[in-house]
Amino acid sequence: MRCGYFEAGVCRSCTQLPVPYAEQLVAKEAATRAALADVLADPTAPGWEDAAASREEGFRNKAKMVVGGTLEGPTLGILDPRGHGVDLRHCGLHEPGLHAALPVLADHVRRAGLTPYDVPGRRGELKHLLVTVSPDGGLMVRWVLRSTESLPRLRKHLRWLLEQLPVSVASANIQPEHKAVLEGPEEVLLTEQATLPMRLDVPGHPVVLQLRPQSFFQTNTAVATELYATARRWVGDLAPSRVWDLYSGVGGFALHLATDAGDQRRVTGVEISAEAVEGARRAARLADLRADFVAADAVAWATTTQEPRPDLLVVNPPRRGLGGDLAGWVEASGVPWVLYSSCHSGSLARDLAAMPSYTLQRGRVLDMFPQTTHHEVLVLLRRG
Repeated sequence: MRCGYFEAGVCRSCTQLPVPYAEQLVAKEAATRAALADVLADPTAPGWEDAAASREEGFRNKAKMVVGGTLEGPTLGILDPRGHGVDLRHCGLHEPGLHAALPVLADHVRRAGLTPYDVPGRRGELKHLLVTVSPDGGLMVRWVLRSTESLPRLRKHLRWLLEQLPVSVASANIQPEHKAVLEGPEEVLLTEQATLPMRLDVPGHPVVLQLRPQSFFQTNTAVATELYATARRWVGDLAPSRVWDLYSGVGGFALHLATDAGDQRRVTGVEISAEAVEGARRAARLADLRADFVAADAVAWATTTQEPRPDLLVVNPPRRGLGGDLAGWVEASGVPWVLYSSCHSGSLARDLAAMPSYTLQRGRVLDMFPQTTHHEVLVLLRRG
């Protein structure tokens, strides 16, 4: 992959861009096994599967664009060290649907009079544009604003935008504080439709996830599909009757491990984001899947619930990992199988060190983030 922004020195986010992709993949597998070497008896055991590769470019389903420049000439990209906008709307990581949408969205900024927020001057309204594209081409567009002042203009010119682009969901997020955070807590829905359907074609069990504006989903749709397909394949051999999915998000693992309403398997997802839980419940209902979702803190729920312990525990924690309390609970729980999806092999290693009763049965690196050193790791652990 060649990138003019990288070669010009205006963006260095893709730190591994000079490294051939095949070498990137080998390095990620080696780094993962090295990180786990101290806590696993044999990190090179046959249970490790070949890494799941990604497309080198055009794989990212979400654009997180800082809006800079002026009303007449807005930039969509990042800020330079002086706080001035750098336009990256032709970033090679983005899916084609994002490439087509960003110039139109820049035009909409001008039409609606959404003055870009000037960080050094602390003035202006529009801070970020957050755009997600689904496999079917639908878009979710979110404008992160300093205040509600420009909402009437945004609403007035929304009809024009809907005529230009396949926008399924549009919303405004209000972030009034002058600090480096992507979004605020308040979301104003601008369209009748509140969820973006994300169709994932997992063989034998296609699922349509339902994304609401403030819910998280993996930015690489193709590799996310492979992640859930791998999980479903591994779990199929275990045939658990009761599954807990902690940090369940919009239900990616839970819905792919669930069965139809007539089956005996019961899947429970636990997620702190009410937005994500609402989307997961909608997806389960539309697909008639036997999966329930609880809006709660994963650690507090798991350590206090009176529900019978599961046969399989799925965990997909944030980058920091499970932490001592939850890892300690898992170790003492007696749960026979754990499926752990990690975006940081270092925190995975720390958690496994706190769970010595479990041994690795299967493992796989999944490259969600080409051109960087980041990646996802999925491991299946057996007790005893």
